[in-house]
Amino acid sequence: MSGLRVLIVGASIAGPTAAYWFAKAGASVTVIERFPHLRTNGQNIDIRGVGVTVMRRMPGMEPAVRSKLVPVQGITVIGPNGKSIGTITPTGNPDQQSLISEYEILRGDLSRILYDLSVKDHPNNVRYIFDETITAITQKSPGGSVMVEFANGHIPPTEFDLVVAADGATSRTRALALGCSVRDYMQPVNAWAAFFTVLQKDCSDLLEGSSLGHGYTAVGGRFVAIAPRTATQSVDPNNNEGGNRVTLMGIYPRSSPKPMASFREAVAHGETCIKKCIAEQFRGAGWKTDLVMDGMLDPARCSEFYAAEMVQLKPPTLFKGRIVLVGDAGYASGPTGMGTSLAMAGAYILAGEVISHWNKNENDSLDRGLKAYEERMRRIVDKMARIPPFIPGVLAPYTAWGLWLRNAVFRLGCWSKGALDVVRRVSSRATAFQALPARGKESDDVEFFPEYDFGEGDEDK
Repeated sequence: MSGLRVLIVGASIAGPTAAYWFAKAGASVTVIERFPHLRTNGQNIDIRGVGVTVMRRMPGMEPAVRSKLVPVQGITVIGPNGKSIGTITPTGNPDQQSLISEYEILRGDLSRILYDLSVKDHPNNVRYIFDETITAITQKSPGGSVMVEFANGHIPPTEFDLVVAADGATSRTRALALGCSVRDYMQPVNAWAAFFTVLQKDCSDLLEGSSLGHGYTAVGGRFVAIAPRTATQSVDPNNNEGGNRVTLMGIYPRSSPKPMASFREAVAHGETCIKKCIAEQFRGAGWKTDLVMDGMLDPARCSEFYAAEMVQLKPPTLFKGRIVLVGDAGYASGPTGMGTSLAMAGAYILAGEVISHWNKNENDSLDRGLKAYEERMRRIVDKMARIPPFIPGVLAPYTAWGLWLRNAVFRLGCWSKGALDVVRRVSSRATAFQALPARGKESDDVEFFPEYDFGEGDEDK
């Protein structure tokens, strides 16, 4: 693939994964990131199903991921009285995961691993440029290269054969390519999520030394999860280090648009307004929610705050001309738990299909590769980004009756090992958590991956 010039916009998960595979095939890859450095913070994310398959095809990645895993022995579900109803544990089988992933890792750690692999394995083919964004993309001719102009002057206007948008659900690159706004093609699921780390005033552990994560649901679709501290975690109140990681979710029925409207309005006014909106919804919800709210509202005790509406993205096409969408920029999956894995899978398939069709002497070869990528990814996304109808109600029931029923069923499942095994199998199938075989004959399984020949990138095709 020598001679193919690829620009990748975004250096989180999809971007570095795509950079790795394109560079492996010999392409000249430039990755730009709007932040001034690689973002190494963030909350827990999972690698599941197709993500595990891609990880295992990147030599050295699985050991690197295992060295950075967040130790999660399980999650205990807390009832209205503040006591445990039961506990969900991992299956112990990374190829058949339950709601608790065998590969739980901080987003920043995974991003760093992918970045390091792309640079160390292919130092002559990949360059990263931070604090840079795109201002204009001009398609020179149908089927031809594109001219890209940049905002901050770190790169002069440059011609590329392919531009990969890997800059998230609100992708500006997608907006430039499709001539739309950043919110076009988003499908709301009437839910939001917030992630942050909170430190108690006395530096104590919110979970009082428990090695299990704790999850609590209050009437009104309000969900809070608190992660345990690790045994090696240091506490430094001067730098707000050593707190508990917290996840909050608001999940609402379509018939109750007001809470979601309030959240969207707060987002438009910034972080302080978002925190105030969340606190208004969660104050008095029970268990430890008031302690969490106190910490969240105190800038000295809250760090790494991030909140966003959960959406699914369904654009009419995954590419236009020589600009292609990958990861959340093309198929954000909402509350399915598959966003990270789809990003890794999409990057792998994009590079694989492009290199399988690329011939620099044939103008339409890249188009054929992009069409093949879209066809394959559409089938995978249609299955893996499907939200099972029972998931929102199970995670955060909106009514008191729904919450009582969910807790009763869960208590029964934890009491009966056989029932719990059934729940594990159902949840695994519903959310496509299985890993895929490394190789084999293609079948009717829409999740099957071909094993592309990326070569060593030294010869033209």
